[in-house]
Amino acid sequence: MQIGDKFPDFSLPRDGGGTLSLADFTGRKLVVYLYPKDNTPGCTTEAIDFTAALPEFEAAGASVVGVSKDSVRKHDNFVAKHDLGIPLLADEDGALIEALGAWVEKKNYGRTYMGIERSTFLVDGEGVIRQIWRKVRVKGHVAEVLEAVKSL
Repeated sequence: MQIGDKFPDFSLPRDGGGTLSLADFTGRKLVVYLYPKDNTPGCTTEAIDFTAALPEFEAAGASVVGVSKDSVRKHDNFVAKHDLGIPLLADEDGALIEALGAWVEKKNYGRTYMGIERSTFLVDGEGVIRQIWRKVRVKGHVAEVLEAVKSL
């Protein structure tokens, strides 16, 4: 996926029940952030930061959703434990994550494995990708994304 591409259509189960799809955000800016795993330090910080900034994203006309391969049940526990305010989508088969090019080979302590590259996509109201952040560093990331949303 590149800037200018149409964001892949999706319909995924979310925390708390129900599903969300790309069509639910038509006419509204959308921030989709992909993260490796619920209840890990970086992912928790990122989810809390997005939740804290949610009123600013909404004021700028944007919705925010998080996506990982964790189950809805794990998402429910993560949301309850940290009082998160953003929808978390369960892409258990990894179809959306793979379509976005975020299922990558990773290395950690000499071990090589496949995993989710922490990435964020800014999508306009017509479903077109306007900005992509790959290999995201959590610190300061939400503020950077918010600035991009405001300038879109």
